[in-house]
Amino acid sequence: MGSVVISLDAELGWGFHDLPEPPAERIESGRRGWNSMLELLAEFDVPATWAVVGHLMLEDCDGVHTKHPAPEGWFERERTDWADREDLRFGRDLVSGILESDADHELASHSFSHVLFGRPETDRQLAVAELERSIEIAADWGQSIDSFIYPRNDIGHRDVLAEQGLTAYRGRSPTRDGVRGVFDSTIRDRSMLVEPTVDEHGLVNVPASMFLFGFEGRARTVAESIWEDPMVVLARRGIDEAARTDGLFHMWLHPNNLTHERDDRRMRAILSHLERRRSATDLTVETMAAVARRTAGPTTVSEQATPTWS
Repeated sequence: MGSVVISLDAELGWGFHDLPEPPAERIESGRRGWNSMLELLAEFDVPATWAVVGHLMLEDCDGVHTKHPAPEGWFERERTDWADREDLRFGRDLVSGILESDADHELASHSFSHVLFGRPETDRQLAVAELERSIEIAADWGQSIDSFIYPRNDIGHRDVLAEQGLTAYRGRSPTRDGVRGVFDSTIRDRSMLVEPTVDEHGLVNVPASMFLFGFEGRARTVAESIWEDPMVVLARRGIDEAARTDGLFHMWLHPNNLTHERDDRRMRAILSHLERRRSATDLTVETMAAVARRTAGPTTVSEQATPTWS
């Protein structure tokens, strides 16, 4: 029985706060895209893994975070340029939308403040603090965290994830994004299915198959004018392959990728095809946590660990 996973990196302004020149259109589209994805997933009854930056779940803060061991200046934009932009720094209403949805989404972690775990400057103390704070905030909401999605897919400190009681993370895709990915999948006929595995820390690596917004700009416009949306073509291909096999097809995106109506149309086309295949076959839709449970079984290193925040 094949399955499909959809994961989202939900971050609002936090996905860009460390950049010298944050992409204004993406930033301003964060809330729009988040609500659009909630509506589309609910319409097609598709559960997804929503990896949320923990700071978005706070009611307020001082913008300083003196007890957090982040590098100097890490929270500067929050207390300067974005001091009056609570819509970029907080998203309790949006998180409530995830938890209240009938689609039975998974609430996962995207760290507390979008720290890049694979960078040399991210030491163990910082990684622990990011995870502990995220888990603590989720507990305040009555939620537990099983899955982690690394900011910018920068993987590191997996041992810390295991020690904090997490069970899964999204690993890097074995296929390429953008034009090269289209070439590999259509011309070279390369499979986009992935195999979840248990790593040396007892965590389940649920690799990504495909970034749904890796083919943009002029290349996308030209392709759509002479053919059709290449990302829809590839997504249909992956869904169909999963339906024919026992494999896993894992799509991912950011809510802020939905900047225009044509992006909504892309997602509607993909979800419509997923619904048709799910109705006609035994294809299932899973969250990352569900994949981890069936892959690792009832006992893993992570499940035996005791989080240090408790």
